[in-house]
Amino acid sequence: MRNYSSHDDETFEEFTVRFEKEFDEAQDLFDVQRVLNNCFSYDLVPAPSVLAKALEACRRVNDFPTAVRVFEGVRFKVENEQQYRDYLTELEPIRKDLGVDLSEDLFPSK
Repeated sequence: MRNYSSHDDETFEEFTVRFEKEFDEAQDLFDVQRVLNNCFSYDLVPAPSVLAKALEACRRVNDFPTAVRVFEGVRFKVENEQQYRDYLTELEPIRKDLGVDLSEDLFPSK
């Protein structure tokens, strides 16, 4: 049998370290979006430290829309609104520091 991925038995901690490193190494918008898509393709919600690295990578490549999309991805991946609020609380300092707005603030529902 041929394995197409070497991350089959990866622990959550290994996943976190791997994606933190990948976001640190992303040098252009294509890399940031590719890593972000790969990160969110797993059946789990990334750790806040991974999301912080993703936001830093978005800032490094000067891409505000992708930074906003990070939070949209989190909102989609979590199981309930309280988990989303917990992530927002955890990531609030970096979000404020980088000036990243939430899509619900930019486009309030009518």
